[in-house]
Amino acid sequence: MRIIGLILGLAAVLAVTGAWAQNKMENTYKTAIFAGGCFWCMQAPFERIDGVIETKSGYTGGTVANPTYEQVSAGGTGHREAIAVIYDPAKTNFKELLEVYWLQVDPTDAGGQFCDRGEQYTTAIYYNDDDEKRIAEESKMLLEADDERFAGKPVVTPILKAAPFYAAEDYHQGYYKKNPIRYKFYRGRCGRDDRLNEVWGEKAGGH
Repeated sequence: MRIIGLILGLAAVLAVTGAWAQNKMENTYKTAIFAGGCFWCMQAPFERIDGVIETKSGYTGGTVANPTYEQVSAGGTGHREAIAVIYDPAKTNFKELLEVYWLQVDPTDAGGQFCDRGEQYTTAIYYNDDDEKRIAEESKMLLEADDERFAGKPVVTPILKAAPFYAAEDYHQGYYKKNPIRYKFYRGRCGRDDRLNEVWGEKAGGH
């Protein structure tokens, strides 16, 4: 019966079309939310992690309910493109997810990420409780201590209280799988991989 309940609980969450919030999720799983520029490029790295159940592209942090891609990409809503990562805490944890997150972004860029400019494409880490806030702050401090890697530039990624998360339109979900050629072309033309390799070297991942 517990397995059936878990399946039904997960199905209920995936059916939500508005605020895709973790309070709808069966307590067995947790949800982490990260903003790292174009959300197309953020799903693949996390979906390769053992213990990640699913990722969802969406929008968070703004003042507009149920925003559209056109509204967010135009700016002015206060939302960032972001991903929600549902994971099994028995197999992975918030700290490990953060380690993957940093390798997907340039944390010194306050104006956006790579070719995508504007607040809607800036980085952010969203925490659900005090423990996640502490873990995120400690992780950020470790990066800030690495002056050589960032050439003295500050790490500007903010650590923010989680806000309502709105799932993006269906065609954005799993874009790297649905449109692999266009996805790779975008990554290359946007300079994402070149900059990640410059910042992180062999650690850079998620291509």
